[in-house]
Amino acid sequence: MLNVGDTVPDFCLPNQDDEEICLRDIKGRWIVLYFYPKDNTPGCTTEACDFTAALPDFDGLDAIILGVSPDSPKKHRSFIEKKELKITLLADEEKELCNLFGIWQLKKFMGKEYMGVVRSTFIIDPDGKVAANWTKVRVKEHVNAVQAKLEELQK
Repeated sequence: MLNVGDTVPDFCLPNQDDEEICLRDIKGRWIVLYFYPKDNTPGCTTEACDFTAALPDFDGLDAIILGVSPDSPKKHRSFIEKKELKITLLADEEKELCNLFGIWQLKKFMGKEYMGVVRSTFIIDPDGKVAANWTKVRVKEHVNAVQAKLEELQK
């Protein structure tokens, strides 16, 4: 897993509109990169809606919010339209970014083991280094914690 202080290797992934988003093109700003398991599920919907509601606050902190899941650009587009989201979602169908950040892990649910996304958030500073991270995120109040940490980091 990438830790605080680690340099984030360059990556490129398609967004909900099939446009390629690369770290090199958005470096220089603060980036909130959050990983979630699946579009249109209760926790993931709450988290996406919370980030959308807080978008003006993050804009004021010169931060871009990027959600990442293994869903396709088409599924992301549908999710955005259905829930009226204003954030950018990246499609990591091959789980390359999930593996790079170390959040594609063995999970257990109701006695079954499977590989999946561990809900996690990373703040990347303008130099491309991890400035903060959360793993095994609980959705409630998470966006407020991310915003508070970002404000603290910018002081």
